[in-house]
Amino acid sequence: MSASRTPSPWLRIALPIVLVVIWLAGGSIGGPYFGKVDEVATNDQSSFLPQSAESTQVQQRLDDFTGGDTIPALVVFEGSSALDAADLEQLQSMAETLGGVEGVDEVSPAIPSDDGEAAQIVVSIDSSGEITEIVTALREAVTADAPSGVEGWVTGPAGFTADLASGFTGIDGLLLLVALGAVFVILIVVYRSPLLPILVLLTSVFALCVALLTVWWLAKAEVFVLNGQVQGILFILVIGAATDYALLYVARHREAIGEGRSRWDAAATAWKGSVEPILASGATVIAGLLCLLLSDLASNRALGPIASIGIVFSILAALTFLPALLALVGKAAFWPFIPTHGAVSLPDDLSAPARGGWARLARFVARRARVVWIVSTVVLLVAAVGLTQLKADGVPASELVLGQSEARDGQAVLGEHFAAGSGSPLYVLASEEAVADVVGVLSDEDGVDAVGAVSADSATGQIGVELDGGDVVYTVQGPPGEAPAPTVDAGDVLLVATLVDAADSLAAEETVRDLRAAFASADIAALVGGTTATDLDTNDTSIRDRTVIIPVILVVVLLILMLLLRSVLAPVLLILSVVVSFAAALGVSALVFDGVFGFPGADPSVPLYGFVFLVALGIDYNIFLMSRVREESIAHGTRRGILRGLVTTGGVITSAGLVLAATFAALGVIQILFLVQIAFIVAFGVLLDTFVVRSLLVPALAYDIGPAIWWPSKLASAPENPRDPATMSRAEYRRTLNT
Repeated sequence: MSASRTPSPWLRIALPIVLVVIWLAGGSIGGPYFGKVDEVATNDQSSFLPQSAESTQVQQRLDDFTGGDTIPALVVFEGSSALDAADLEQLQSMAETLGGVEGVDEVSPAIPSDDGEAAQIVVSIDSSGEITEIVTALREAVTADAPSGVEGWVTGPAGFTADLASGFTGIDGLLLLVALGAVFVILIVVYRSPLLPILVLLTSVFALCVALLTVWWLAKAEVFVLNGQVQGILFILVIGAATDYALLYVARHREAIGEGRSRWDAAATAWKGSVEPILASGATVIAGLLCLLLSDLASNRALGPIASIGIVFSILAALTFLPALLALVGKAAFWPFIPTHGAVSLPDDLSAPARGGWARLARFVARRARVVWIVSTVVLLVAAVGLTQLKADGVPASELVLGQSEARDGQAVLGEHFAAGSGSPLYVLASEEAVADVVGVLSDEDGVDAVGAVSADSATGQIGVELDGGDVVYTVQGPPGEAPAPTVDAGDVLLVATLVDAADSLAAEETVRDLRAAFASADIAALVGGTTATDLDTNDTSIRDRTVIIPVILVVVLLILMLLLRSVLAPVLLILSVVVSFAAALGVSALVFDGVFGFPGADPSVPLYGFVFLVALGIDYNIFLMSRVREESIAHGTRRGILRGLVTTGGVITSAGLVLAATFAALGVIQILFLVQIAFIVAFGVLLDTFVVRSLLVPALAYDIGPAIWWPSKLASAPENPRDPATMSRAEYRRTLNT
């Protein structure tokens, strides 16, 4: 668009209408896909692992030994007193009932505990089925048929998977309603208009609909993995980013109307003034997100392109759909407070409530620049000390779901009466010749309770394994007789190790580390897999990812800022400010997680996700500010430009920060530990960026440095104002802002 060349009347009407129709068509097609995400989404943790992980290699071979891809569910029973013969007989009948549930592959007999107070049934579930529905059916059967005085729980990997999936319930309903509701309230307060907030929300909603439509088909084609975690972040990111970009455009549009421009000229002028910062901001976010492609976890790699698609449509909606709507609606969008000539950009009356606060802040920054940026930096560094309390080395799977979890309760009961690792064993893949050596290592490990092997010829699918004078002896429970042989595939045997500790515990992960180290030191070629190994490999890969990806993101964002600001010094200082702000946000979050919420820790990927969003999104506000400051500096000199930039962008950036914080805070309604932690970190970090970094630290530091902030561009040597605004009288200061 161009404000200097006015198109013909028919084009001024036809172009906005065509753009609106295109977006309406895309939104109407994409909208129904909100209810179809489950068709292409998965929450199978092992599918997120890198191909090189031991647990993944073992998982890929399980079908060769077990004859099918299954996930175990443990049904544990506990009586108010010792279980009698009648109770055990009824539990045996229940095992047959559970075997009849659709989706169940195999069911073990009821196995009583040594203390006689509990029993367990191992149920193998076809992992290609709807695990949540199958587990729900099992729980209903247990509730209906459990003996009197006996309580039952469905736990194990399948139980935890079902509880995790249930935790994501409402992610495409409740989450959207809360996020959109919070944004709408903020927009009503900001604009004091009934129509404009609706137009801005429509921009966000239609951007999300078209983005979801694109993502759905890419996931359908198995281009990437889509899960509930990525889905929730996509929804929030698009709503927050599209609204932020819309706020920037509306601010420019409002300025243009206030300057007395016509409807078309206002839209064109606003587009021209906002396109560069919006594109730069979007490019920064996309570049940061695409750095996740360096991750070894499929879930992280998927988030990069999926979220980037969302940002692309957020940019397109803010630069096409919203301008078209405002071009059609005109000044009526701002009713009842329609901007009038001379009352928007930089009014003469700086005491007016809408502008006076930012003008006074700018004057304070000018007079106390060095003190302001030093104090702000010290406060952020003090907050960052809380990082020493951050525990981001992984949490048990039983703690991933906040609130009630039947699987977690059942796991606790199981640990009281059986080896806590029952039903979620380690799988050790080794050559047939190395079985004796592997069994020897397993038997010597304190964290291993029992060792067996997979056998297709056994009624239970497994046989016992022991060493007798260095020779392997296979055993089987039941009448005396020759034990079946283990299944051998491609010269390999699959051993099964029951752990002493709960499969999702840190102690169990240490057992896996010890076993792998023992195999390596003894030069035994054995691969360790299973639920615990999957958790361990996920955590280790997440730690590796954040170590590699965070520095890459910093370099990429720095280069983008250098291109945008045509400077070296300013981008370096902006990056440092955002890094310090992130450290402060993470430090405060660590204290809150530990001291207020009592969380057991955090996933290793939480700091990485927090960094991606806070750096990529937090730098947005510095882009909005400094791009306007550079624009003003070219015309008015650096120090005056800094003050004008702070005053003109103050309202829109603060509103954008509140919107983004509110949308990410909405993630907290999904009671999944990871999402709740991300919600707090990003929401608090965005507010810190908005009210401390962007409002105080950056303007004060840039003002203290002066024109040199633009080094090495020509603007660094441009003539400055004859008088420092900090020394001006109030009347002179007002005239300075308005010239």
